[in-house]
Amino acid sequence: MGERLKIGIIGAGRIGKLHAENIVRNVPKAELVAIADIFADQIKEWADELGIHAVTKNYKDILNNPEIEAVLICSPTNTHADFIIEAAKAGKHIFCEKPIDLSVDKVKAALDAVKAAGVKLQIGFNRRFDHNHKAVREAVVEGRVGKPHIIQITSRDPAPPPIEYVKSSGGLFLDMTIHDFDMARYLAGSEVEEVYAAGAVLVDPAIGEAGDIDTAVITLRFENGAIGVINNSRKATYGYDQRVEVFGSNGSAEDQNDTPSTRILSTADGIIGEKPKYFFLERYNDSFVEEIKEFVDAVINDTDPPVSGEDGLKPVLIALAAKKSLEENRPVKIHEIENSI
Repeated sequence: MGERLKIGIIGAGRIGKLHAENIVRNVPKAELVAIADIFADQIKEWADELGIHAVTKNYKDILNNPEIEAVLICSPTNTHADFIIEAAKAGKHIFCEKPIDLSVDKVKAALDAVKAAGVKLQIGFNRRFDHNHKAVREAVVEGRVGKPHIIQITSRDPAPPPIEYVKSSGGLFLDMTIHDFDMARYLAGSEVEEVYAAGAVLVDPAIGEAGDIDTAVITLRFENGAIGVINNSRKATYGYDQRVEVFGSNGSAEDQNDTPSTRILSTADGIIGEKPKYFFLERYNDSFVEEIKEFVDAVINDTDPPVSGEDGLKPVLIALAAKKSLEENRPVKIHEIENSI
């Protein structure tokens, strides 16, 4: 391995393009060698501007390229597990966007392939690398809040996704709340043992017609005794609402939304502050850079990736428990999901 990790990207949609641009501009220890996308003809001009001239429609060109040491899988969710398995067999280290798959069996098959090949796998739970959430986590790890008692997570999107996405995403718990399930484990430092979910369709009736919900409150019980509460909405009119709090025996640690500026305007009419940044690309851009930097460092230095394949499996189990809880209107133990597979 040279001084720079040679990377190929599979999938150049919104998140794939973001990673590509970040690697080229902000990750000096990595070199983006090639990009594969079924719409390769449509991205060549963009890739050329980045200085990436190896663009292909066939992802196997990435896996078969001996120069490429690691791959970023940024394709649709239903391809993730299969691509992980193929990449592992090809001897490539792997960064994969979440979730690995909507099926636990397929997730486990992908993890088995990674283990058998002896390659590294990191899952794209980028919020762990956010400067705000990371600071709260550090306060917990340092013992400054004492024993965690309550984990509170607010996660609300500024607008619902297209209905076609809703129909194929696996539902709110698997495409949106899955980030919060990972964040809850990260902040609590403990595994979830029970889930109780309440949900409703309050934003857009079409979401309900597609078989999903757009508003939810989920209660979690952790193995260490802590209790978690997550609240979600597909539409917060004031912007992207992302806040967490850990309350413990010695105090609490919390963060607030990032805003375009910290300006507060005070007049006779009232006191006005800025709205939160609009969506995840603005709010979490720095975290996307940091997660790739840490993935690259893990490969170069032969250390464990900071977000493991097991970290990719656990939130899927929690999400499936939440779906079962909503359907049956009762608390669901995680072991019920594990034992049913």
